[in-house]
Amino acid sequence: MGETGERTDRTVICIGDIHGYFSKLQLLWSNLEAAVGAAAFEAALVIFLGDYCDRGPDTHQVLDFLLSLPSRYPRQRYVFLCGNHDLAFAAFVGALPPPPDGSPFSATWAEYQQSEEREGWFKGEGYEAMHVQGRRWGGNMGGHWNPKKGMPYKGSIYDAGPTFESYGVPHGLADLVKAVPDNHKKFLADLVWVHEEDNVLIDTSEGRICCKLIAVHAGLEISKGVDEQLKLLRARDTSLPKVEDLSGRHNVWEIPKELSEKPTIVVSGHHGKLHVEGLRFIIDECGGLEDLPIAAIIFPSKMIVRDTDKFAAQN
Repeated sequence: MGETGERTDRTVICIGDIHGYFSKLQLLWSNLEAAVGAAAFEAALVIFLGDYCDRGPDTHQVLDFLLSLPSRYPRQRYVFLCGNHDLAFAAFVGALPPPPDGSPFSATWAEYQQSEEREGWFKGEGYEAMHVQGRRWGGNMGGHWNPKKGMPYKGSIYDAGPTFESYGVPHGLADLVKAVPDNHKKFLADLVWVHEEDNVLIDTSEGRICCKLIAVHAGLEISKGVDEQLKLLRARDTSLPKVEDLSGRHNVWEIPKELSEKPTIVVSGHHGKLHVEGLRFIIDECGGLEDLPIAAIIFPSKMIVRDTDKFAAQN
């Protein structure tokens, strides 16, 4: 939530899925600082919308960069949301919070069991105590074609091969657990599933208004009560085989109608699209594809900034 007495005119920056592209992240960060101005940037609230790993080659460097930010920009506030890729990475390396109901992670397997052979689930050291998404993440698709991305899978259904390689480990080996530094594991373990921020200003056709902002990687389900979803997300309930708010598609695209009673911004990444409609913002122009830019949005102006922009070069 917004801090008591906090200025409401502060800049809020929401950064879309990074997917292991360190050079893009560096360029985007420089462009954001140039676009916002040094004073506002240094005091900004920066919300990362999740999916830091997979597809791109530099997950290790991306996490190092994110971990360095608080010391480099001590007046900024940070929110690091958990994406579906990050949840699966955390599950593989043993950094996922345990289920609050005390159930074993193996209880999550049954719902996906029919896909085990096709997805080549991980069966190496430690698999018996691994959440289903960790097993899928470390699995082997055998180079099968991914029709959604128009390219072969990079290792697993999650395209996790480049993440393994960024830590110097061939895809699918349990050696990754030891290769990932403890501070990276802690980063993954601490990721939040939702962030709620009061008093966020946004420019609209009717002028500047003050809203609540809810940031969640994929979105809020339109078929379930918002309070029920927020409770689950705050609790980080890892007994669930799949968290729709982190990995859903069509069912999380729109803002639930009950949020229209009090204007609420809902911002997400995940969908491989840049979509702005009313107070619904989907900021994931890259989708993990090398030839597309990483995007961010700035509030209150709703300005979109990309790594491919030339702000920094002009200043």
